[in-house]
Amino acid sequence: MTDYVVILFYKFSDIKDPKAVADAHRDICQKLDLKGRMLVAEEGVNATFEGTRENIEAYKEFVYADPNIGNILIKESSGTGKSFPKLKIKVRPEIVTLGAGRFDVAKETAAELPVDEMQKWYENNEDFIVLDLRNDYEIKSGKFDRTVDPGLENFRDLPKKIEELKIYKDKKVVTVCTGGIRCEKATCLLKREGFNNVYQLKDGIHTYMEKHPGKNFKGTLFVFDDRMTTDVVETPNKEIIGRCIFCEVATEDYYSDDSVRPSKKVLCCTDCYAKEGITFRDSTCKQVA
Repeated sequence: MTDYVVILFYKFSDIKDPKAVADAHRDICQKLDLKGRMLVAEEGVNATFEGTRENIEAYKEFVYADPNIGNILIKESSGTGKSFPKLKIKVRPEIVTLGAGRFDVAKETAAELPVDEMQKWYENNEDFIVLDLRNDYEIKSGKFDRTVDPGLENFRDLPKKIEELKIYKDKKVVTVCTGGIRCEKATCLLKREGFNNVYQLKDGIHTYMEKHPGKNFKGTLFVFDDRMTTDVVETPNKEIIGRCIFCEVATEDYYSDDSVRPSKKVLCCTDCYAKEGITFRDSTCKQVA
């Protein structure tokens, strides 16, 4: 049986010629038959790909040798061989869209909190809150204890939420997201807005789940590919916190609610999906809050 791997990585760096970087990575990905997507901008790169173990290892060597990226942490999880339908590599104004202007991320971002240190904070019952910067539907299937959900339909909604979040600006705040990229940029904004005791979880939820499975992150991790969710590593006695939008039974199955535009990702159990179908009716669908 072929061993497929999904990788996730990003890097904020000054890229002089984003198109040349995009073209080089497209060429090597095509040669190695990798599927997935990559965004390249003057501020850096953001990518996730799937391929066989052998081809992923060859691509990682290419990444490490790229002077625009270098020897970064590349996160891995098990693939299916069908996680992505095609290869998409594009040049964009931002590698993660916040729409709050340009930041010098290296200088302005918040201090990193290693996952082991965060676990110690939980064990020592330290006074802190977790600000989850993922989209609202991502949080439905998995989240940390002490999570504050700002209710983001999209990451770019964060600037509009700042005023209501200022009730936490004098607390110890740990920002979290899937791999870390949203936190790096968002904490620049939070610090500018007066959050003086803010941290970012180093290397994201993905790394915490890998090192501390079944601890203070409950549920599963939403991912933007055809797997929809991943536990990252095997987690015995995992707690399922997701609830079906129709009957509220525990579930981690996502479907698209196409009764609204733009379409929304919602949690739905297999029984209700069989009854309602993939296009949920306006009269019965409870929208993801």
